[in-house]
Amino acid sequence: MKHVVLATTLLAAGVCSAQTRDSLAYGKPLAKQPADAKIAAALRGVSPDSIRSNIATLVKFQNRSTISSNTKDLPPNTGVLAASDWIEQQFKAISAQCGGCLEVKVDDFIEPAGTGKFARITEPTRLRNVYAILRGSDPQAAKRMYLVTGHYDTRVADVMDTHDFAPGANDDSSGTAVSLESARVLSKLHFPATLVFVAVAGEEQGLNGSKHLAQLAKKEGWQLEGVLNNDIVGGDTTPGEKLQNKSLVRVFSQGINTHASTEEIAKEITLGLENDSPSRELARFVLAVDRSYFPAQPKRFDAVMELRLDRFLRGGDHSSFSALDFPAIRFTEWRENFNHQHQHVHTENGVEYGDLLKYDDFNYIANVARLNMATLASLASSPGIPQNVRVVTSNLDNNTTLKWEVPAAPTTGELAYRIVWRDTAENEWQRFVSTDAHELTLPVSKDNVFFGVEACDKALVHCSQAVPPMPERRQ
Repeated sequence: MKHVVLATTLLAAGVCSAQTRDSLAYGKPLAKQPADAKIAAALRGVSPDSIRSNIATLVKFQNRSTISSNTKDLPPNTGVLAASDWIEQQFKAISAQCGGCLEVKVDDFIEPAGTGKFARITEPTRLRNVYAILRGSDPQAAKRMYLVTGHYDTRVADVMDTHDFAPGANDDSSGTAVSLESARVLSKLHFPATLVFVAVAGEEQGLNGSKHLAQLAKKEGWQLEGVLNNDIVGGDTTPGEKLQNKSLVRVFSQGINTHASTEEIAKEITLGLENDSPSRELARFVLAVDRSYFPAQPKRFDAVMELRLDRFLRGGDHSSFSALDFPAIRFTEWRENFNHQHQHVHTENGVEYGDLLKYDDFNYIANVARLNMATLASLASSPGIPQNVRVVTSNLDNNTTLKWEVPAAPTTGELAYRIVWRDTAENEWQRFVSTDAHELTLPVSKDNVFFGVEACDKALVHCSQAVPPMPERRQ
């Protein structure tokens, strides 16, 4: 195995001074990656009109409460099951346009009745997660999977109400539309790894659909290296609202996994890795993609990394995946309007309530979709996540030796690697060096920075999420 030692010659060369940090004196600034021309061209095909049409159709199903699958007196072509049938047909229509490139599947199951006092499913209830798989073109890399999802069920203030109009134009027809539009646009391309486009049910009843799909992925051994959940990405447009920002989208991710053992949590805290979970690294990846594909004003569209799993008193489908150790994040508009979520449609004291189509901004949703697609395409074009990343901690010194192994299912071809780092008070990666070795010694103190290792193609155009190293003592 090749081992590269980068000698400490910086002081002799006059590069460092007493006022310069070694972390900033070595390596190169981590500037934005060049955009892949193929991906950039595909993003131009995103259609706000297509997104609007899909959301408008979903709204016509009137009430998509998950428990409406048990309701016998719904008008024809309304309710959650009718909506799931339509979504399935949409995926099949997209597949027909690309010569059958998508495997359209339904995770159809019976959710048992809950037993708690506040159970939202009180009798066995049929749920249908609808998804379409775009298999990777590289026989080995196709084992890696990247998933985009939104939930298509809706609710009003009374979560048990299956009849009142519950349009859910923003929560979460907007996220479902992102999945459908991503399938429509990205199915026209070929990627080494596999993409999965999903619409889940049961979110409003307790994340039931996403939990079942995540468990299915674990049971079937999916090598799922990234999950993008879109929930409330409609860019609420309420007259008079002055603090909404249509150039920002929030990206939520889990830090410490509370399902980990006490020993694992203690180790992460001791090493300071509570902000370097796989989900946090996926969120950082989104920020890097954002800089590449939304580079300049006036069309700047910024992903903002939120260092928490989700909003206060709220939950989302990404947590079902991160709970099972799949890297997962959530996209949500910058500023939510709660008059237009979980409300019966009505007007009171001159204020209109309800999650109505007219409050969605389809250009905003299109930008969220573009960011999702650029992230999915970049991940599926990368070699995958490097394995067994370690930092040697045998000696007390100011150098850092890192070691790693090839990704579990790399894309065919030569690989390169980027070692990235940031000061411990920084959230985003600052500098990097590249190598084709699997071991590297740097003149940067491991005590003062956080390191990560990314696997890249030889040209360093497509790189994976970073993986932080775990300590190793050489015997």
